Amino acid sequence: MTAIPEISEAEWKVIKLLWAKSPQPAYDLCEALAKTEDWHPNTVKTLLSRLHKKKAVGVKKYKNLFLYSPRVSEEDCLQAESESFLQRQFGGSVKPLLVHFAKRQRFTAADLEELKRILQEGKEK
Repeated sequence: MTAIPEISEAEWKVIKLLWAKSPQPAYDLCEALAKTEDWHPNTVKTLLSRLHKKKAVGVKKYKNLFLYSPRVSEEDCLQAESESFLQRQFGGSVKPLLVHFAKRQRFTAADLEELKRILQEGKEK
């Protein structure tokens, strides 16, 4: 597996659009992000440049456009981010994470059954 780069919160917003649809030119990404962010187009281009430098995004020239595509999968990035969060906040231990959420969240009976099933599957591995 390729090393997964650290991706900032702003970069996540850009790469999520590329996971949903790619390749895309910077213009389309600027348009999509304008719906939720108050960013200048240069900000989006800077974020794309950073993602490209980190090798998280690839770029190909097509006629007069630069088309951007993700070079890392969403699943791999989520895995790396989850492990980083778990290490930073809970010393790498899953139990305190589960206890934290169990004390602070309301779970439906179906949620609890699914969680039990997932934990049992993990136990059997």
